[in-house]
Amino acid sequence: MTREEIVEEVNKILAEQFELDPAGLKEPGTKLQEELGLDSLDAVDIVVTMEKKFGCRIQEAEAREIRTLNQLYDCINKLKNP
Repeated sequence: MTREEIVEEVNKILAEQFELDPAGLKEPGTKLQEELGLDSLDAVDIVVTMEKKFGCRIQEAEAREIRTLNQLYDCINKLKNP
């Protein structure tokens, strides 16, 4: 799976599951909490959803470091394309 496919799929999931405007997901540096208004419970939901969708396991320590869309994309890309 290419990084572009990962970005597209992650953005689609975020827009649908968290009712976010897809236009707000265009900038990779967008902060999940501050700019998208997601909280810690949403973060847990994101991790669980991404693990199910992409068939990978995101370690707790790694999940805590995800603060931006780009970090989320990188995390999944690293797990899917070691």
